[in-house]
Amino acid sequence: MSNTLTICDVISPNQGARREAARPDLLVIHYTAMQSAEAAIARLCAPEAEVSAHYVISECGQITRLVPEEMRAWHAGAGRWGDVTDVNSHSIGIELANRGNHPFPEPQLARLELLMSEIMARWSIPPERVIGHSDMAPGRKGDPGARFDWARLARGGLSVWPDAGSAGEFYADAERFGYPVGDVEDTLILEAFRLRFRPWASGRLSCEDAALMSGLAARWPCKRVFV
Repeated sequence: MSNTLTICDVISPNQGARREAARPDLLVIHYTAMQSAEAAIARLCAPEAEVSAHYVISECGQITRLVPEEMRAWHAGAGRWGDVTDVNSHSIGIELANRGNHPFPEPQLARLELLMSEIMARWSIPPERVIGHSDMAPGRKGDPGARFDWARLARGGLSVWPDAGSAGEFYADAERFGYPVGDVEDTLILEAFRLRFRPWASGRLSCEDAALMSGLAARWPCKRVFV
């Protein structure tokens, strides 16, 4: 597969200026939860839907740009990461064509990695500022879901993966890492953490959960790149 990105433009009307002259310092990954990339693009370009994203990547790896990166796409909705409450103004959103219940194909993941590398270099977005929709909106959103390979992104320097620290206070560490503790029930924070980092886990909060969250918070405390 070529390392040169080919991007098709299908511009969505669902966009606007980033508020307060914000520039993107977050990258949010989604899945479309629709039957095809074409169906997702149609919806993300429909004015009545009032949703959009910067990019859609099909299962075969075709990248479609819907909103220029300097503009504000409507992909995140209500939620928070750290002290950022208007995530749309501070982020770039990538939608992966996936129904939510099947694996992500290799061509799609390979193109995602190339696109992310370019975006992160262009906007100086560090790996710890790459999050899932479920991270910033626990309970409301579950994408990119348990089948998404976050560890693969971390191995490529495109995201982070936890090493266990000394088990601390899980929810204080979760807030320090960026999760919106206090905005939703504590159980939803635990579910969001596990969905990304321990999708096989279940039951009550464990010492392993606490140790991994402690490691994340110690190494990557949430802070804005640009103020």
